Amino acid sequence: MKYVLVTGGVVSGLGKGVTASSIGLLLQACGLRVTSIKIDPYLNTDAGTMSPFEHGEVFVLDDGGEVDLDLGNYERFLDSTLTRDNNITTGKIYQSVIDKERKGDYLGRTVQVVPHVTDAIQEWIERVANVPVDEKEGPPDVCVIELGGTIGDIESMPFIEALGQFSYKVGPGNFCLVHVSLVPVLSVVGEQKTKPTQHSVRGLRSLGLTPNILACRSTKALEENVKTKLSQFCHVPEVNIVTLYDVPNIWHVPLLLRDQKAHEAILKELNLSNAVKPDLAEWTARTKIYDTLQDPVRIAMVGKYTGLTDSYLSVLKALLHASVACHKKLVIEWVAASDLEEITAQDAPDVHKAAWDLLKGADGILVPGGFGDRGVQGKILATKYARENQVPFLGICLGMQLAVVEFARSILGFHDANSTEFEPETSSPCIIFMPEGSTTHMGGTMRLGSRRTYFQVADCKSSKLYGNAKFVDERHRHRYEVNPDMISEIEKAGLSFVGKDETGRRMEIVELPSHPYFVGAQFHPEFKSRPGKPSALFLGLIAAASGCLESVLQTGGKVNIVSKNGVANGSAMGKVHQNGNVYSNGNGLHH
Repeated sequence: MKYVLVTGGVVSGLGKGVTASSIGLLLQACGLRVTSIKIDPYLNTDAGTMSPFEHGEVFVLDDGGEVDLDLGNYERFLDSTLTRDNNITTGKIYQSVIDKERKGDYLGRTVQVVPHVTDAIQEWIERVANVPVDEKEGPPDVCVIELGGTIGDIESMPFIEALGQFSYKVGPGNFCLVHVSLVPVLSVVGEQKTKPTQHSVRGLRSLGLTPNILACRSTKALEENVKTKLSQFCHVPEVNIVTLYDVPNIWHVPLLLRDQKAHEAILKELNLSNAVKPDLAEWTARTKIYDTLQDPVRIAMVGKYTGLTDSYLSVLKALLHASVACHKKLVIEWVAASDLEEITAQDAPDVHKAAWDLLKGADGILVPGGFGDRGVQGKILATKYARENQVPFLGICLGMQLAVVEFARSILGFHDANSTEFEPETSSPCIIFMPEGSTTHMGGTMRLGSRRTYFQVADCKSSKLYGNAKFVDERHRHRYEVNPDMISEIEKAGLSFVGKDETGRRMEIVELPSHPYFVGAQFHPEFKSRPGKPSALFLGLIAAASGCLESVLQTGGKVNIVSKNGVANGSAMGKVHQNGNVYSNGNGLHH
């Protein structure tokens, strides 16, 4: 097994996750099988109880693991399926060590950070690195490990010590350290400064780790004299210093690394002489298409956490994948749900008007998941507007539940219809707490991970978008559900529950057949969206907002914007290929 460790220095937020994902993709393009591990030094067992404001979105895996959003990047770039064990936290490690101590596994020894915690970290890495994540037999060839935080952080010290020991244990030729650092350009002087990176590397070396490759974040490519200086002071060959300069979108990062021959440096460090030249033709073509999109599609994102876009990272990526497939330039109109409410009209009329103007100017409306009652009324108002004005709509998790609540209020006349999450004593409980949920513990107690949804209506839009499938497996994260006792009444009024679980009592997908595109999903389809395989329901929303939904439905939701030879085609809504995939006519325009 070969290991690539990605660390970060100077400041957080340099893009270690994207760098690690891009390295994985590049090695994958060289014909290697790649897996990923993310180390988060926080004491939480997992990311499940963290506020999106604190740490960005909580990414959910097939096995129900609630993990760091960087694992979403890994899955999207590498098209892999990771498990909760691919995310290591201090909490998980300490919990496993304490559990062993309570069972007496340490035979009376004093349990210490070194060697017991550091050994546990190394054992975890070795165990998980050998688990395939690509549905193939046998262990992967390379494991890319990202260490969260910044070198020098006190909470990451046990991991750095463990990884120092680990690099010695696996030996030269099996371990490559890529250090992501900052080379700032001071506006006053206008030159690239190497001192922050020098200090960062010095700190790393003092902790027992020596970088093999430097990945320098800067606004522009590193000048030759700067590379020479870094090489001299950091003891890294110039050919092993790459620049991750600012690019239009993160899909360029693997191409940046390839163009600077980062893969050759990594393969040399890992003694992998049998790897092939990286084949990124399809990725390159898709990236070029992304860069040249002009025709906008405006999606109003009506949410609670609009101040921090990382709170909806997977939703944004899923919208992007779908819009690139439909050859549209995605424009997100951020609408704070509470700004749509009457109380805002009284307190801040200008803010209220601006929010409604954004909503009414959008081609489609998306109400994502969320927790808590702030902004719920605004989300209901946005849903009502979409339903009444035939605007394409997608509601996810809470968004789907509120679509049911709004329908019950407006069409069935249940004016007090609500979720018991927000109004426990409501006489019309459309949404109720799930029987198996816990009212005392927050972490890991929701309905989590991959669950199967069976389509009840063969010719509904959702089924067609999923390729006329009889069932689909999607990831969940919720503790409230549609009240099964109210289903028949709601369906008689015209709202159709087209997808249900295996029992038939848990509602998964809702549609309004009389509407151009009004879909709600209890699951989170965004978690399984990939650049080359957009999520079906997001593709439906973008296609409906772009006026080409019928074309997509006719092909069973299959859209290819890149041909088999990796050459970029034009509009995704061109002629239909014999195998049902949609190929374009090369002009980049819709018909």
